[in-house]
Amino acid sequence: MAERPIIGTRLHGGLAPRACIEFAGHAERAGMASLWFAENPFNRGVLPAVSGCILATSRIRIGIGVWNPYARHPTLIAMEFGALDELAEGRAMLGLGSGIGAAVERMGLSYAKPIAAMRDTLVIVGGLLRGETVTYEGTVFSADKVVLEYAVPNPGKPIHMAAMGDQALRLSGRLAGGTMISNMCPPGYTRRARGLIDEGAAREGRTPPVPIVQYMPCVIGRDRRAARQCAKQTIGRMISLYWKDGAAATATRVAMYGESGIPADEFEAAIMRMRAGEPAEQVLDDRYVDNYSLAGDLDDAAAGMARFAAMGVTEMVLTFVGPDPVAEMNLLGAMVGPQA
Repeated sequence: MAERPIIGTRLHGGLAPRACIEFAGHAERAGMASLWFAENPFNRGVLPAVSGCILATSRIRIGIGVWNPYARHPTLIAMEFGALDELAEGRAMLGLGSGIGAAVERMGLSYAKPIAAMRDTLVIVGGLLRGETVTYEGTVFSADKVVLEYAVPNPGKPIHMAAMGDQALRLSGRLAGGTMISNMCPPGYTRRARGLIDEGAAREGRTPPVPIVQYMPCVIGRDRRAARQCAKQTIGRMISLYWKDGAAATATRVAMYGESGIPADEFEAAIMRMRAGEPAEQVLDDRYVDNYSLAGDLDDAAAGMARFAAMGVTEMVLTFVGPDPVAEMNLLGAMVGPQA
């Protein structure tokens, strides 16, 4: 097990493409290993920004994290990603997920079988990106004698799958080349997820471990207290967002606090207090900071990296949420040093 994961950073469709391109240059100069793009429902599609970032950089790996098969049929995902990786000369990475159910249904589509949809997607996209002719009749998505009409630049490139629930984690271990874990998942959850991923891999006769990429907010500075207070503000907003009007799906509950060491009643009481207007800095203690972020000074950063690495994380993808994201990224990059 590595002492620390490799470090990347995250952007999303809430940012204009030119801002993303400028940030990509900073990320590459800071020594970040990767730049991942989250595509949020009904915001900007990330393909223009990703393409621009590829052309503006030469070393950093650039990933889609994630596309879902409801917004893009699996055949279209393969078509676009193959061309994107050609543009990137092999630096592009692909993450797939089932998407947000409520958003999928707002498109007039059924979200009744997300696990089956992901199984179909991994089979179809994987086959096409290996240069194969794919004939597959799935539960949700199918393909009939489909082959990409251009030479696939990197056949067999690993596909990452975003997963949260037990079935999804096992499926990722069975069929994906890596697993992506969302924000607001504590180290204990990741340890449990690692076991389920490895179980799925073993069931398929694959040799674990499957790489784990984990998203989380980050605030790094020389003023430890200020950095951790800032992280609490972000964590408070994210808890409320993920909780959705005081309720959450079982898989979300398990992921958020099931392995955090924070009792369920205490976690839910914290949410109610913040909803009532109490500042997150007063409601949340250090357990929340250490479970859900990389925050504090450089010693905290090193300890956090080791903590998540021990749970199986191979790549930490950070959203720099402090007052000066570029300065914080440079500070962390100088500590981490050159990355593969």
